[in-house]
Amino acid sequence: MSDVRIYHYPGCGSSENALKIADELGVEAEVIVYRKTPPDRETLTWIVEHLEDPVADLVRKDSQFAKLGLNAGDYTTNDAVIDLILERKMLMQRPVVVRGDRVIIGRPKDRIRELLST
Repeated sequence: MSDVRIYHYPGCGSSENALKIADELGVEAEVIVYRKTPPDRETLTWIVEHLEDPVADLVRKDSQFAKLGLNAGDYTTNDAVIDLILERKMLMQRPVVVRGDRVIIGRPKDRIRELLST
């Protein structure tokens, strides 16, 4: 298994940038299309525990979030975020980039380059 994992959503510009940066840097990454292979509770728990960003940032606050009538203030704890993403995998922010025991949300893209260059 690769030391680098990218939770990817094809067609998302930010997610495509993560793959491009890894390729430019010659970093071999395991690409996980999370729509087809969503992370399970154990994996999400590990991601959240190692996330360098606020856990609330792992949730996309997009039109689907609004259409579901969700309140951002309800998704600020590890358990709430994990439960929501398990129920609605498309609300997981993308890309999520893992290198060793470091996890970031790859926005802006310069963060990806910094993580993969170390």
